[in-house]
Amino acid sequence: MAAIFAAKKHNPQQWHWVGKFSSPSARPNIAGKLCALGAITMLSGCQTVIPKGGKIPVATASAPAANADDGRHKVALLLPMTGPNGDVGRALENAAKLALSDTKNTLLNVKTYNTASGAASAARQAMADGNRLILGPLRGDNVVTVAGIAQGQNVPIISYSNDIGVAAKNVYLLGHLPHQSVDRIIRFAKSRGLKRFAAIVPDNVYGQRVNSNFIRSVRAAGGKFVSAREISGSNTSIDSAADALRLAGGADAVLIAFSGNKPHAIASSLRSNGMENARILGTDLWNINGSLAGNSNMHGAWFASVSDGYFHSFANNYRAKYGKAPLRLASLGYDSILLTMRVAQNWKPGKIFPVKNLIQKDGFIGVDGAFRFTSNGMSERMLEVQEIQPGKFVTIDAAAQDFPK
Repeated sequence: MAAIFAAKKHNPQQWHWVGKFSSPSARPNIAGKLCALGAITMLSGCQTVIPKGGKIPVATASAPAANADDGRHKVALLLPMTGPNGDVGRALENAAKLALSDTKNTLLNVKTYNTASGAASAARQAMADGNRLILGPLRGDNVVTVAGIAQGQNVPIISYSNDIGVAAKNVYLLGHLPHQSVDRIIRFAKSRGLKRFAAIVPDNVYGQRVNSNFIRSVRAAGGKFVSAREISGSNTSIDSAADALRLAGGADAVLIAFSGNKPHAIASSLRSNGMENARILGTDLWNINGSLAGNSNMHGAWFASVSDGYFHSFANNYRAKYGKAPLRLASLGYDSILLTMRVAQNWKPGKIFPVKNLIQKDGFIGVDGAFRFTSNGMSERMLEVQEIQPGKFVTIDAAAQDFPK
């Protein structure tokens, strides 16, 4: 069974967020949204980064101890292992170790460097140790710092951040990029007959970016942009935004780009301001917030997110190995190792990492489904649409199984 995801602190400046499992029985109908793990090999054209056989493997014996001269590829894992984001860093490291164990690694020599003690010092030590690829860091500002050091030695970065502002040559973002979620849900809503779109977003960098992407997506889908309100999230600001949307003539759908309990309050205010029939839309932030399914104002809302199907198998293996459930973001740690192993097949130890092999038109398949990188460092993902129903999230439009040719 899946679990309800409880939202953790969101830092809009860095555009990364995480979530934790809670009760394994809290999301009762998850079987309805699982696709068979065996179907992973059916994603035509994509290269699976999940090991052969179509399933995330059951954990096996750990890989041999790393040795600086053992002929394996040196890979640095830059993560916050202590401090406010230490739990995230440890979850990503655990997932990376699980991937090494599951695949009986003989290719990679992976060492962790703690960015909480300083991203610059961690990067310099990683370079001094001879690493030829960096996985991480987590925060967008740390990516900029690390890139300034690593790129001087032609060492590429595959980061767990989703801050699109830090993507660049040799800096690839594995994180889930919010604008793709916005675009997916707008296009889906338009295909279901909704025409007039409005949005309520936070008054910060994250909200500004969502707002810009929202307007662009509405126009590209052929919809009518009604209004977008940037608010602080206070009760007064919520009611003022809802009233402003009513005065603007209402909307068929309203995007709420908040996490935590704010969507509850905003949806309630919209209903109280004469917008009872407006469809509530959300971003992939909602996939880590199972409490939304317990609020009647949210029932019938739609949001786009990566599929959880393969994640549940990964989570079971993680729980068996570490005795606790993983953060939702941990899947990125697992996929980053499997991706590296896939690309490393023709990579000679000590040589420059073959970044050209990351740019595959057909993409890859990981725990979070199909994805691919673009030449500008961004990642593209196939997303599904979920509907919030009483006590559960239900997939109503599955993620595409391959990328357009």
